[in-house]
Amino acid sequence: MIESPQCGRIYTTTIRISRVFVLASLRADLGLFVEHSMANYMIARFDDIDAVKCPCGFSRRAFVSPDNTLATMHIVDIEQDAKVHFHKKLTEIYLVLEGDGNMELDGEMVPVKPFTAIFIKPGCRHRAVGKMRIINVSIPAFDPEDEWLD
Repeated sequence: MIESPQCGRIYTTTIRISRVFVLASLRADLGLFVEHSMANYMIARFDDIDAVKCPCGFSRRAFVSPDNTLATMHIVDIEQDAKVHFHKKLTEIYLVLEGDGNMELDGEMVPVKPFTAIFIKPGCRHRAVGKMRIINVSIPAFDPEDEWLD
């Protein structure tokens, strides 16, 4: 109840709050953050996620949490000096958003530009060459222990 001195009335307000769990600073050392986690979905805001160094440049990683093993999504700012790496378990799907360059895939250079998608299977040695911004979907969920450099 709220009493308003201006008009002498009493107001009653009911606020309904759904089951929302806020998961903050999960794995802060990796800059991982999920804003909301619900029973059947998660929401992340990339502008609230800190970028972390990765073999390709800097990555903002969403949906990384101990209870999510299915998939994660990253926005990656590729630098010129991306390092060749591979994953033993992860499949990655890259979508180039900005910039032009090449993807090195098992030693082959493939030209890429915005709206090019690349499906990278486990074991494929890969790197991006050129300044780009990409979306990276990791399946299963990203695991920093499954990032191998040559």
